[in-house]
Amino acid sequence: MAEKMIVLMADLDRASQERMAGWYGELRQAGFTGTQTPGLPYHISLAVFAPEEEDAALALTRKAAAEFAPFPVHISHVGIFSPGRVLFGAPENNASLTALHDACEPKPDPEKPWTPHATVLIDEPETVCAAVPVLLRSFSPFVGTVDALHLCAFWPTREIARLELRGPAAVPPELS
Repeated sequence: MAEKMIVLMADLDRASQERMAGWYGELRQAGFTGTQTPGLPYHISLAVFAPEEEDAALALTRKAAAEFAPFPVHISHVGIFSPGRVLFGAPENNASLTALHDACEPKPDPEKPWTPHATVLIDEPETVCAAVPVLLRSFSPFVGTVDALHLCAFWPTREIARLELRGPAAVPPELS
């Protein structure tokens, strides 16, 4: 199958990965597995590119990784996207997260506004709704760190690059 898209993601730090893996572990123990892509770290999707835009997406990823320093995000609540197939942990939007998104989204689509989120489960609406009480039993808000950018092509999944954020500031001065 030919790749259909390239996604630029903001990866969460190791402690956040472990915490969210615990949530998913509770879901699995209760019989929920989902159809989300296996093996991806928990992340906040920032932008989507066409496969033919890979070189431009990689250049943008390198530039953003060089400009942004790691920054905190408060995963404060859970949510479900309509029509009910995606269950996620959601960060409070902050200046650093907005600036990173804006730096990484060259062509925002007003018909598809960006909602920062970290997917926990993708499944049929009935299954996602049944999983909510299970997730809520193990969910508690926490502050994690966005510490890397990850560029992947889908489907099949192909990692293009993973770059640590190494910039001088959480919000580059020209964006604040």
